[in-house]
Amino acid sequence: MSTGMWTLLAVMTLGLLLRAPVGLSMLASGVAYLIVTHQELGLVAEQTLGGLVNSSVLLAVPLFILAANLMNAGTISERIFDFCRLLVGRLRGGLAQVDILVSVIFSGMSGSALADAAGPGLVTLRQMLKKPEYSPGFAGAVVVASATIGPIIPPSIPMVIYALVSGTSVGALFMGGVVPGLLMAGALMITVQWIATKRNMPKEEPVPLAHWPRLIGRAALPLSLPIVLLTGLYTGAFTPTEAAAVAALHALILSTVVYHALSWRDLYQVFLESARASAVITVVIAGAFMLNYAFTAEGVPRLVAGYVQEQHLGPTGFLLLVNGLFLVLGCFLDTTVMLLVFVPMLLPSVRELGIDPVHFGVVVIVNMMIGLITPPFGMLLFVTHALTGIPIKAMLKEGWPFLLALLAVLLAMTLLPNLVLWLPHWMTPTP
Repeated sequence: MSTGMWTLLAVMTLGLLLRAPVGLSMLASGVAYLIVTHQELGLVAEQTLGGLVNSSVLLAVPLFILAANLMNAGTISERIFDFCRLLVGRLRGGLAQVDILVSVIFSGMSGSALADAAGPGLVTLRQMLKKPEYSPGFAGAVVVASATIGPIIPPSIPMVIYALVSGTSVGALFMGGVVPGLLMAGALMITVQWIATKRNMPKEEPVPLAHWPRLIGRAALPLSLPIVLLTGLYTGAFTPTEAAAVAALHALILSTVVYHALSWRDLYQVFLESARASAVITVVIAGAFMLNYAFTAEGVPRLVAGYVQEQHLGPTGFLLLVNGLFLVLGCFLDTTVMLLVFVPMLLPSVRELGIDPVHFGVVVIVNMMIGLITPPFGMLLFVTHALTGIPIKAMLKEGWPFLLALLAVLLAMTLLPNLVLWLPHWMTPTP
């Protein structure tokens, strides 16, 4: 490894140890690489600004963030919760089942695991904590596990970023996530049923039939958004980037004009928080462009591809190796960093082995979502702890059955590519 690469890694590691912002650490390490290798510093602007300006798909990221924040600030999460209680509230462990179903529906609107946990997840968690049969650790574990569905069922912010680095159709990725997302939800609901039966949890009181029309009517407009998005993508009425704008506009109209849930001050705060979150992601993306330039110049993707060939790995063996790699990396690194830095190194091997990039992308993103609930740096665990005060240790203790359920779905997706590819091939969505 060259002196420039050692310098890059040293500066990057130092920045992370000092808890500097990840994006700035990446940019600083890229600048250090250019200095040591005696290259023009103007390459920083060329690689970062050029990559950002030429990637129109990135417009979807801030728009999906805005849509999620608008839905969480309004009353949309509560309306979806009440609707889901009608469907699965009578099952044993009903509120936990409701949380999983809420995550499925909300994932069709926001595309963010953190938004799911901080919005509808918090609504159901508070309801569970009011009942003695739901321990705080169990309630938190259900919320963090179900939030992983958010970026798998379309729309999905991580899929947009993966499309950016791989050149894969965003529409095909969105369709590829539908079946795996539903399988994840089904596995989690079966796990809740097993735990609830084992602990003899009581069933919830049924919602009076007279209340059904009102609750269904309150949720009708929010529930229409996933249908509009998927129909628009399938028919080609709008692109995935335009779908993000539709989602944001839909959430804005519902929260302000229809439900009158946001004041002007609330709306300002929503836009401000969305801008901050978008800026953080943009800086990380800019830093990743710089790192990718350095890795490419050093021939790292070529070396990785050569190593894979030397091991004589087939597609399945390679995917299993990637699973192990990202499950470990997910314990320590942010999802965006893994997508932007490590995935490009593996793409030459993916193409060489003939692995469908849609299949690879969905498998990798599911890996990363599982990483959000694994110690020591599982982001969903920290977010839920910060919002509720539930000890992380308690969530980990109660969460291992849900982790095993998600790993089982991941293994099935890896071994059976058609679980991911069937819907994209059948629907052939417009890129």
